[in-house]
Amino acid sequence: MRVSTKIAWLVLLTASGAALGDRTGAAGSNTVVSVVAAPSGVAPTVAPAPVTLAPSLSGTVPFADEVVVRKSERRLYLLRHGEVLRSYRVALGLIPEGPKERAGDFRTPEGRYQLTRRNTRSDYFLSIQVSYPNADDLRRAHRDHVNPGGSIMVHGLPNNQRHPPDYYAASDWTDGCIGMSNADMVELWLMVQDNTPIQILP
Repeated sequence: MRVSTKIAWLVLLTASGAALGDRTGAAGSNTVVSVVAAPSGVAPTVAPAPVTLAPSLSGTVPFADEVVVRKSERRLYLLRHGEVLRSYRVALGLIPEGPKERAGDFRTPEGRYQLTRRNTRSDYFLSIQVSYPNADDLRRAHRDHVNPGGSIMVHGLPNNQRHPPDYYAASDWTDGCIGMSNADMVELWLMVQDNTPIQILP
């Protein structure tokens, strides 16, 4: 069973400091926030041995080394050594077809990026920035004399929801970001480290 919304809030309440999951050590540090128990249902033959959390924490969480989004499937996959650890439904930009080309086009980018800055105080329930635009995006924007835009995130639901829950569960509703349920966003937050590669495919 996936992490519930109740556990999601517990994760937030037990985080120390202003930024949940911020790490001050070297890259690749295994320090993450507390969770009551590890997500269950991962068969040993599929998921590799989980990484042990800090001694004061009570659970273990397997870290993903790659994230893949398949826009046509509306799916985000967490992988480790090529094996799928988790799969989630996602929402895309309001105009989901095609790669992002400029600011305000409501498209979700396509390409290879990294998951970088984490934010617990955005307009959404947790967000992690995608390193858009990359070098290819900048070259294309320069060629076309347009602003490539930015601030592309993987994030949970809006803090102030303007639609009923069914809308967010079944529609593309972001401005170009990758939207997830809050419970799924907590799992992603716990299972990726800073600068994890993310590949966004058509």
